[in-house]
Amino acid sequence: MLFLKRSNIWIIFLFLITVSACGYKFAGGGSFPAGIKSICVVTLENRTSETGAENIFTNDLIYEVTRDNKVVLTNKDKAEALLSGVIKSMNIKTISRTGTHSSLERRVTITVDVKLTDPNGTVIWYANDVSANEAYDVMSDKLATEQKRRDAISTLSKRLAEKLYARITDDF
Repeated sequence: MLFLKRSNIWIIFLFLITVSACGYKFAGGGSFPAGIKSICVVTLENRTSETGAENIFTNDLIYEVTRDNKVVLTNKDKAEALLSGVIKSMNIKTISRTGTHSSLERRVTITVDVKLTDPNGTVIWYANDVSANEAYDVMSDKLATEQKRRDAISTLSKRLAEKLYARITDDF
């Protein structure tokens, strides 16, 4: 008679659960809409006062698009689709204070619009008013506070790029 150890039973049980999973997948695990295989990411238009934000956001979008090799990044002439957009707004608000005129912490909120179009300009996919926010500390040194603000913007750029990529590849 074959006797199984209790640890072996657990291993078999976990294996069976894993194999019989319900097909759940992570958001953004699908493919690009309309079977797109090549894409050009156009530099985002910057409507904020933050100099260079368009480059930060565009580079993070390029990273997300090329990270898992679902599409090939190419130039406008060879692309099946163009990913473009606008950084619509960047708002900074104080969220905690030490007094009437001194801040302890601020929050930066960024809003973007992004669209995926075919070479003729027909919209394939569109995301309107996608936003994210990040808090940062206000330091006694203005340069240190400025660096904290730039770090928060960089974090937001990565977060928004991930969010947009997940939405594009949702397959719903």
